[in-house]
Amino acid sequence: MMSLGPTLELTPEHLMIRDAARDFAQNEIAPIAAHYDEIGEFPMETIKKMSAMGFMGLEIPEAYGGAGMDGLSYVLALEEVSKADASHGTIMSVNNSLYCGGIYKYGSELLKQKFLQPVASGQKIAAYSLTEPSSGSDASRMKSRAVKRSDGSYVINGRKSWVTSGPVADFVLLFTMTAPERGHNGITAFLVEADQPGFVHGKVEPKMGIRASATSELVFEDYVCPAEHRLGEEGEGFKIAMTMLDAGRIGIATQALGIAEAAYEAAVGYLTEREAFGKKLGEFQGLQFQVADMKTRIEAARLLIYNAVLAKAKAQHSGARYTLEASMAKLYASETAMECAHRALQMHGGIGYSKELPVERYFRDAKITEIYEGTSEIQRMVIARNVLGLR
Repeated sequence: MMSLGPTLELTPEHLMIRDAARDFAQNEIAPIAAHYDEIGEFPMETIKKMSAMGFMGLEIPEAYGGAGMDGLSYVLALEEVSKADASHGTIMSVNNSLYCGGIYKYGSELLKQKFLQPVASGQKIAAYSLTEPSSGSDASRMKSRAVKRSDGSYVINGRKSWVTSGPVADFVLLFTMTAPERGHNGITAFLVEADQPGFVHGKVEPKMGIRASATSELVFEDYVCPAEHRLGEEGEGFKIAMTMLDAGRIGIATQALGIAEAAYEAAVGYLTEREAFGKKLGEFQGLQFQVADMKTRIEAARLLIYNAVLAKAKAQHSGARYTLEASMAKLYASETAMECAHRALQMHGGIGYSKELPVERYFRDAKITEIYEGTSEIQRMVIARNVLGLR
């Protein structure tokens, strides 16, 4: 047993899930990653295989279709998947952190049976939709509306953007305004079904990176949502969204760690094989210093993620938030991914810029980790406000 401290350690079960994820990722995902990146299609076949292994609902109890494992198991598996391909990591992270976790925490038994069990078990694909064309970091500016009718149901209209898995999702955890005059406090969460009238798939985004993770707009045109499909009470949507983003940021931090490790290993392999001016590239001190910095940042990012996982586990018992720990992990790990990918590409020179090697994909994939689920600037603001006691 490898100890990580007095309260967090890798058990034989953790090592088993990590090794299983590593074998699957390297044998099933890595060989097809470049192809799906090139064509920009959702990798449904491998996602189904991941579902069969329990990877799409790792922390959800078995009674609701999940694997019933802990947060550390989740990040260990996600790290290995993301190391092979960040697109698969994105899909896995959204499914686990933003969607399944939210319904398990806030959903009624009806919602858990209808919207959680099929997704955690891998029968259905899910998405999380907060962002709109006019509202990114500032959710209070969203224009979409849900108007309550006399029978208690809601009519939803509006356009959502940058919805991960939007083109293929069966269910969507949707956040929209029910009382716009109340700003953040007027946002409400709903669970919507893609096969119902009024649900329209909008433009698919032509992204720079994570291209196999299908991303699109969603348009709602007089979509009728039953009252029992509301998640939480009216006006609780922003609280639910932010709580799930705490979990989501651990997922993105872990995705970033996987990208950083892939870039680092590519760099080390190249430096130990390539020769210039009569010696191995790894013998040049300037490159040695860069490798040392990359390795140190990766291990620091890993410990920040584990610290956030521990804070999350404690919060499940105390009801406290772990926003600070999650934001620090996401900020540092995402910037580590970008730094390592940049250095790895530079070390490879011209061949690193070519699609013949995966380092250019690592570079493109790394950038989004500094943007989605809260930009690096937002993370710094969140961290500072927590430290200073500001709202």
